[in-house]
Amino acid sequence: MTFATADIWDHDPEAAQLCEAELRDFGRRRTFWGQAVTLKVRDDHRAGIAPCLGAGQGRVLVIDGEGSRRIALFGGTMASIALRNGWAGVVVFGAIRDAEEMATYDLGVKALGTTPRSASTPQAYERDLPVRFGNVIFRPGDWVYADADGVLVRGAMYRPPPPVASK
Repeated sequence: MTFATADIWDHDPEAAQLCEAELRDFGRRRTFWGQAVTLKVRDDHRAGIAPCLGAGQGRVLVIDGEGSRRIALFGGTMASIALRNGWAGVVVFGAIRDAEEMATYDLGVKALGTTPRSASTPQAYERDLPVRFGNVIFRPGDWVYADADGVLVRGAMYRPPPPVASK
């Protein structure tokens, strides 16, 4: 199914939230969508492993790393696991690593940037709670739509499919 975030916005701008964080594309899949699974962690990639190991069912993992680019929160090994387990994509408010490898996977990946550093000390994290970045609140179960124009969020009560792009 195809869509464009611009069409979703034009269809009902009151129902969509636009993430204003300056996220860049890193995965091969540039357009992706699914229901959000949320994670809040700072400077520890290990928190994202458990969700990636679970059945993705076309969902989108949203990682709030508080905008830190100090430590990568998502990397190539995690991307291959997420792809194998049926995740549609990942939105990271922080850094990723293994960008060259990630670009070969048919997985949507948006993040602030890259760093080669991984975590050495486990950090506390929270899962399945509302997270906020880019002037948007991502709640577990919300619908996340991402393409070259940006990331939109619609409430969990929204029923896809999204409008088909007419361009």
